Amino acid sequence: MDQAIYDELQQAFEAEGPARAIDRLCDTLRERKDYSNLFYALLMKKRHELGVSPIPTGPALDLPAECHEPYEDAIREAGRLVGRLYLEEGNVAHAWAFYRMLGESDPVKEALEKFEPTDGEDCHPLVDIAYHQGLHPRKGFDLILDRFGICSAITMLGGQEFPHGPEIRDYCIKRVVRALYRDLHDRLSAEIERQEGKKPEAQTVRELIAGRDGLFEDDFYHIDVSHLSSVVQMSIHLSPSEELGMAREMCAYGQRLSPRFQYAAEPPFENQYLDYGFYLAILAGDDVEGGLAHFRAKVEQANPEEVGTYPAEVFVNLLLRVGRADEALAVARKYLATAEEQRLTCPGIVELCQKTGNYRALAEVARTQDNAVHFLAGLIAAGK
Repeated sequence: MDQAIYDELQQAFEAEGPARAIDRLCDTLRERKDYSNLFYALLMKKRHELGVSPIPTGPALDLPAECHEPYEDAIREAGRLVGRLYLEEGNVAHAWAFYRMLGESDPVKEALEKFEPTDGEDCHPLVDIAYHQGLHPRKGFDLILDRFGICSAITMLGGQEFPHGPEIRDYCIKRVVRALYRDLHDRLSAEIERQEGKKPEAQTVRELIAGRDGLFEDDFYHIDVSHLSSVVQMSIHLSPSEELGMAREMCAYGQRLSPRFQYAAEPPFENQYLDYGFYLAILAGDDVEGGLAHFRAKVEQANPEEVGTYPAEVFVNLLLRVGRADEALAVARKYLATAEEQRLTCPGIVELCQKTGNYRALAEVARTQDNAVHFLAGLIAAGK
């Protein structure tokens, strides 16, 4: 700060007293947009009015009891003022520091909703606030995808445990599916125009690749195949939607790729684009019986000693998705009775018994597992 300011403050203090000097300091800090120090100057102003130590960084609990409420009100007023001033300047990150202190998130949420980054602007602080701190996960994910690209977005979604709940996960997956589908569509269109000399009339990926084997000659591909694989895999969390249809089209595209780029996945998705295609078709309500038969056969043919119980877990989840809880319980009893429920990727037998109300089954399984607690719980719940 300009040294002349210190002289002015001293002159104001000596000529007009501390209250006027504090007002002069607050005016100066606001003019200079030094809002963090303005916050503390406002607290000093209140401390002076209360007749206590003017040091604004001192513990509030050290003040006399009768000062606690008015001083806490002053903290809230100063925090809101400084937070609003930072928002007016477009400094969402600094504003959040004050609103977070007050436990008030709505003004920052509104600012995040309206925020549009400029070229070259560092978005990392806002991604942290919006996505990682959970203030506005949708906006945070939009920033990740739009500013840092689909690779970063896929990495964010590919963690072991998604932190924001199923509705936000659905939103994020749909955004990634749309982004990759758009890229694939545009690149296929450009390649067809290059090969055929005119822009294709087809509007979908499925239509673009139909009858055009030349698109895949010489092991050619049009988007990053690791991105394709990842997005197709996460699409199993989608409900029937336009994006689910896009994911199915990307499975159809993946099946046309050279075998070199159709990476083997964990059973029951060994032929990943074919198998995920079946899975997504079931979710879309297309040939449900045929799709279920496809996965039922995989479970029956799987060797648990070689591939574990994952195929059965996938099938249980799939049956639950299509409303067949009783069949899911039957599959779990047959293939998952000895599995550790804590390590399953699907509901365990206890939860499935509760879903179906089949507590007799719980007692029967508990007897085979030598679990006396669940055995008796099943008998009591079944009323036997």
